[in-house]
Amino acid sequence: MSETDILVTAFMPFGGDSMNPTEAILVRLPAKIRGARLFKLLLPVEFKAAPEMLLDGMRRISPAAVIMLGQAGGRSAVTPELFGRNVMEARIPDNAGFSPHGEPVAEGCAETLSSTLPNERIVGAIRALGLPAELSESAGTYVCNTLLYSALSAAGGSLPVGFIHIPFAREQTEGVTGREQTPFMELSDMERAVIAAIEAVAQTLEAE
Repeated sequence: MSETDILVTAFMPFGGDSMNPTEAILVRLPAKIRGARLFKLLLPVEFKAAPEMLLDGMRRISPAAVIMLGQAGGRSAVTPELFGRNVMEARIPDNAGFSPHGEPVAEGCAETLSSTLPNERIVGAIRALGLPAELSESAGTYVCNTLLYSALSAAGGSLPVGFIHIPFAREQTEGVTGREQTPFMELSDMERAVIAAIEAVAQTLEAE
């Protein structure tokens, strides 16, 4: 039996932060989970470059599943996204200085695309660890959403593809002006949550 390959992506820091917890988690993930090999891809927070790099990785690796990680500062739980929307709207410019305002991700395509990850199973697996998790119906309109929509469009429903947002890490809030009351999670707990999510996806692949 051939090995199962899962592509996992994370983002570089953005918006003036010196860290992005998804990058820290990506580095700490093991090489395999439940026998599935993990291919790790770190992406720039850029509307154009991030999807291009992801789709190139999908072509090269031909993964059995794609799990994208992103930071959603202000959220208090790990949140698998249910939909990608065909819109780009930037509150702040991306790391390349690009600042779209209402442009579509792909001209003439569907307004929304649905995640094909086993999101309810992922939420259940994370909650089983005693960690907060809930489904989200909005991936926002920034680079995370553009990446999700682009990946779902490219996969065309042929494999599990989806996006998981995580909160700020403690290091991004503690002693940071304006974030004193902002929710956070310990990096170690977010790592456990992401591993549980990957395990849930691997279980789904095993059952196919």
